[in-house]
Amino acid sequence: MKLEKPAGDLCEEKETLAIRGGPKAVTASGPQNWGHGPNEIGEEEIQAVTEVLRSKKLFRYGKAEGESTVSKFEKLFAEKLGVENVIAVNSGTSALIAGLIGLGVSQGDEVLLPAYTYIATAAAVLAIGAFPVIVEVDDSLTIDPVDLEKKITPRTKAVIPVHMRGTPCDMARIVEIASRRGIVVLEDCAQANGGEFRGEPLGSIGDAGIFSLQQFKIITAGEGGAVVTNKKEVFERAAIYHDSAYAFWMEGQAGDAEAVQDWRRICFCGENYRQSEVHGAIAFEQLKKRDRILDRTRAIKRKLWDACETIPGVKMERVNDRDGDCGISLVFFMENSDKAGEISDALRAEGISCGTMFSKQIPDRHVFYHWDYIMEKRTPHRNGFPWASTERPCEVSYTKEMCPQTQGWLSRAVVFPITQMLSDEYVDQVVCAIRKVAQSWN
Repeated sequence: MKLEKPAGDLCEEKETLAIRGGPKAVTASGPQNWGHGPNEIGEEEIQAVTEVLRSKKLFRYGKAEGESTVSKFEKLFAEKLGVENVIAVNSGTSALIAGLIGLGVSQGDEVLLPAYTYIATAAAVLAIGAFPVIVEVDDSLTIDPVDLEKKITPRTKAVIPVHMRGTPCDMARIVEIASRRGIVVLEDCAQANGGEFRGEPLGSIGDAGIFSLQQFKIITAGEGGAVVTNKKEVFERAAIYHDSAYAFWMEGQAGDAEAVQDWRRICFCGENYRQSEVHGAIAFEQLKKRDRILDRTRAIKRKLWDACETIPGVKMERVNDRDGDCGISLVFFMENSDKAGEISDALRAEGISCGTMFSKQIPDRHVFYHWDYIMEKRTPHRNGFPWASTERPCEVSYTKEMCPQTQGWLSRAVVFPITQMLSDEYVDQVVCAIRKVAQSWN
């Protein structure tokens, strides 16, 4: 979706900055809700949920072919991603856990993940008794392939590249390293539903991928998630783990005795991460709207990017694929944290919604520094599991200063959230405000 008018033609000549007593540049109203999926909830979702409730069948199994809303979501998602298998689950964390099990990650294994991701990524690793190994991020704010390779050990089983804020990791380098070093790749696309890398949908590039449908994601069902893969064995293991009765449901659908025996042979104990028909109904309708949301956010980001490049001393985020970026946020870096704070304050004074990204005082659980129960190796288990395992004891150490490169990038960063709900008038005024600050900044 293209924004119509060139903002540069609408901007006034140099004015006094608002932070120095001048008028605010942004007077148009911004959205009341900066989310993505929730803003798209309409009659389609309401009707779909109502139909499920009226059917009084909220469980996905025991329905005729094509009747289940969860199944319809899985089928549409598989088509959009170009993958063979999709398993809908009840959260992004459940998807991570089931995906790791599907890939054969086990107790005592080490799993590489970035220092900038929501704590759930690391928590999922711990949930299966494996150990998270925290890797630096680079100026894309995604996992640094150089540090990734340095931290591979004989116990490394997997890497979880996280496409943070909808920006794709350098999947070409990550897949090459993983293939050469014999480890598996689980893409965390919780914040990047609809993103791409070099024309390939995110989630379809590694050995498996996971998605979240939580409230603050690009599309939402309130809660929910999905595991996706092209590998039959990975799919079967993840599916069995996501539902302790999955193999039994499949037995009932099997067409012959041999197929029944196959499911009985591969069956093992799982969890209950199933998705309900209510969540499936919402997810199915939301997925139809995803590409329209991203058309808009990408157009807005392109316009803001051009304006931000004019700020003296700015370094724009490195986006590994500009076309595949979801466009749901924009990041740039200043020379140091003080300058980042100063320019962020100046931009906010003009009426722009933006901010800095890291503080040692504000416990943002997206930053490794604030992962307290990992830094301190806490556990709910009396025997100290998994940290105190005698068979494969933890050889990973954690300190709050262990990723100085990540702290450096985050402390210098300024971030703009982007939603499809921003009006053309609001975006044009934000562009003018950025240019105003850029012209007067020293």
